[in-house]
Amino acid sequence: MEQTISRVGVIDKAVSVLAAVEHGPRSLAGLVEATGLTRATAHRLASALEVHRLLRRDHEGRFVLGPRALALGQAAARGWPVAEAAAAALAGLRDATGESAQLYVRDGNRRVCVASLESPHGLRTIVATGALLPLERGSGGRVLNGEIGPDGWVVSVEEREAGVASVSAPVLDRDANVIAAVSVSGPIERLSRVPGPALGPAVALAAGEIAAAAGLT
Repeated sequence: MEQTISRVGVIDKAVSVLAAVEHGPRSLAGLVEATGLTRATAHRLASALEVHRLLRRDHEGRFVLGPRALALGQAAARGWPVAEAAAAALAGLRDATGESAQLYVRDGNRRVCVASLESPHGLRTIVATGALLPLERGSGGRVLNGEIGPDGWVVSVEEREAGVASVSAPVLDRDANVIAAVSVSGPIERLSRVPGPALGPAVALAAGEIAAAAGLT
């Protein structure tokens, strides 16, 4: 994950520890590898974050995001009303396609995931709520950059992550401004390298449902 440097060293290091567990558990050695911090520094920061319930330990003793991180993520998501309005449509999209579904909004020169539902499959893509991703790679980013395919959706195959494909469609307001991007993503072995025809209509339908639920149309 791309990291922003604030020039406040301890904050940057603590955030790098949190980012390291964003997509799954990390042992102390895993934190060191992911962050480039010394073992002592990684342990000190992870232990402090655990005290504040931003991290916790799983049954194997690995570090994972804690309950306070979940609460903060939910509170942040409420700051984007479209995320709340998207709940039913996003769940319907996940259930209809069997793949992970996400909602992105633009945040400066990046995009942030404000809602995410995981596929029931064991092999699936995981994008955490609150994750910051580039605009220039991936179908969701390209949609937020104003790219809309002739059929109303955009496809990406291994643009941001090897082995992963996605299909995204814009959530538009009544003036055709792009407010958000709704996406489904999953492994190429299920989605294929041409996932648009199979998934695009469902994604576009969900985008329209979200716009209506949010009162944008």
